[in-house]
Amino acid sequence: MGFGVTVRDHLMIAHSLRGEVFGPAQQLHGATYIVDATFRADELDEDGVVVDIGRASDGLREIVGALSYRNLDDEPDLRGVNTTTERLCQIIGDRLAARAPDLGGSRLTAIAVTLHESHIASASYEVSL
Repeated sequence: MGFGVTVRDHLMIAHSLRGEVFGPAQQLHGATYIVDATFRADELDEDGVVVDIGRASDGLREIVGALSYRNLDDEPDLRGVNTTTERLCQIIGDRLAARAPDLGGSRLTAIAVTLHESHIASASYEVSL
């Protein structure tokens, strides 16, 4: 049991997916996601919060902004990565985890990222801290 605070942003990208399983998505196409990042802690800090919502929102916005309006196939740090929704969750989650000390310090126990592809489909990734 513990506490969680979620902040939200959005991501608009272009990419293609490798593998026959993806059918027409093997061709270059666009995707728009709603991105939720949940910061988890077992206990609240002395001010009664998990994480500063403003700093968490700014951190998510910076990470998502670096990916948005890009063809991910052309991004050097994503070369060779099949940028599935699940993998994008991991990329965003790991980048947030690297910033955890600036967002909530040592109290944070995990960060979960969910990308909503539509009103009926989403994928998630959680990284323990």
